[in-house]
Amino acid sequence: MAGGDTVLRFHVPEPEVRPGGNPDFSNVTIPKAGSVPRPPVDVDPKDIRDLAYSIIRVLNREGEAVGEWAGTLTDEDLAQGLRHMMTLRAFDARMLMAQRQGKTSFYMQHMGEEAVSCAFRRALAPGDMNFPTYRQAGLLIAGGYPMVDMMNQIYSNEADPLKGRQLPVMYASKAHGFFSISGNLTTQFIQAVGWAMASAIRNDTRIAVGWVGDGATAESDFHAALVFASTYRAPVVLNIVNNQWAISTFQGIARGGSGTFAARGLGFGIPALRVDGNDYLAVHAVAKWAVERARRNLGPTLVEYVTYRVGAHSTSDDPSAYRPKTESDAWPLGDPVIRLKNHLIRRGLWTEERHKQAEAEVMDTVLAAQKEAEKHGTLHAGGKPSTRDMFEGVYETMPPHLRRQRQQAGV
Repeated sequence: MAGGDTVLRFHVPEPEVRPGGNPDFSNVTIPKAGSVPRPPVDVDPKDIRDLAYSIIRVLNREGEAVGEWAGTLTDEDLAQGLRHMMTLRAFDARMLMAQRQGKTSFYMQHMGEEAVSCAFRRALAPGDMNFPTYRQAGLLIAGGYPMVDMMNQIYSNEADPLKGRQLPVMYASKAHGFFSISGNLTTQFIQAVGWAMASAIRNDTRIAVGWVGDGATAESDFHAALVFASTYRAPVVLNIVNNQWAISTFQGIARGGSGTFAARGLGFGIPALRVDGNDYLAVHAVAKWAVERARRNLGPTLVEYVTYRVGAHSTSDDPSAYRPKTESDAWPLGDPVIRLKNHLIRRGLWTEERHKQAEAEVMDTVLAAQKEAEKHGTLHAGGKPSTRDMFEGVYETMPPHLRRQRQQAGV
């Protein structure tokens, strides 16, 4: 046999369990809450390489906040954070129902991942720019963006702030630091680095934040972003939301042999951390650390949020085809809303009765926003953006060929 006697074999990573099997997360090593030290913000990346393989946690099983990463939020901040996550969850429920009713073509839930975007947003300052994926609506909710505008965009109605030019859930708001979402996976990662570099060139004070999912780390733009971020020490935080699943493949396909997604930053000399993505306090603490590092011209930080996508990838996806139906119940890091609720109850700042009342208040607010949005139309009923809108806002000065096309369209 040419080249020797060994037959070459092609390797395809396999998930631990398939549909119909028993969920198994025994391979997820979870450190004790509070056990991972908090390094100085100006630490040399080579001195914290181990943080790319651990998981930073603040809330323990009893709902207590422990360790060096605790204490970055006030009581008021925590209560507000809980309400933000509850609002996002209620928003999801209503918009998923609207999609099933034919009021919009498409929707993507955040169930189980609410803490990641809601907590991170509270670490940013006005003017900072996020380059998100389609599962970071919590950045808008926690940033005070009107839910009515979000719903108008989902419905693509006459009040849609994007005038029907984007897919549902692909919001955009410069004023709220939310760059228009890209339908092409991972392009936003390198865009975030470029925006951060431009901010530094202008001697500005604003930083950028890039977001990708675990599956998108297999795209070439992910690695290009790390090259530019590390070479030019861009003031950027690069976030990987590892919710265990891409649209139909488990995270091991994209992770390859790197051990963790955070570890990919080590080869670029970028400080890399992993954090419990279902721990609101831990997410905020790590976000604050990474954001401060960017603001102090100490360069980029790569953060992996270990979380779990409870729902389907989107309304076009059936997760029962590739994972056990009970897998979310076995996820060892729990539910971010319940964990923060239990923490507040333990501290005497919340009660089960108050929580039920808050759930009702939040749902009333979401329902009122939905009622207002639907006055402007939905996918198959009511007002639509004007055809004229497709010609506006493309060029600062409209070129002759577009003026002719607009005239031909009679708008």
